[in-house]
Amino acid sequence: MHELGIVFYVINTIEQVGREQGLQNVASVTLELGEVSGAIPHELENCWDWAVKRTELMPTARLRIETIPAVTHCGGCGQDYPTVPQGRICPRCGSENTWLIRGNEINIKEIEAI
Repeated sequence: MHELGIVFYVINTIEQVGREQGLQNVASVTLELGEVSGAIPHELENCWDWAVKRTELMPTARLRIETIPAVTHCGGCGQDYPTVPQGRICPRCGSENTWLIRGNEINIKEIEAI
């Protein structure tokens, strides 16, 4: 389960930011989660709920997840298209000369401190 590792990384990053900014309590954290990042949202939430209870800075912090749609670019025709319903082969020209341009990232978007 790599979701636990992701959660630990996010918590460590927030604790570091919290020390640098003098935060006392974090109420929520918003993550941007790429549609094809491989992380499962409900597993992230379960790991989050377990892990934050063990922190001083954010024991009751909520995790919010915003999905970043996956988009693929076709080198054959130059068009972008939604990755999940289409896959690797371009639906416009049939080319396999494609690459993912968005949708596999995981970003900390926002930290709400009170």
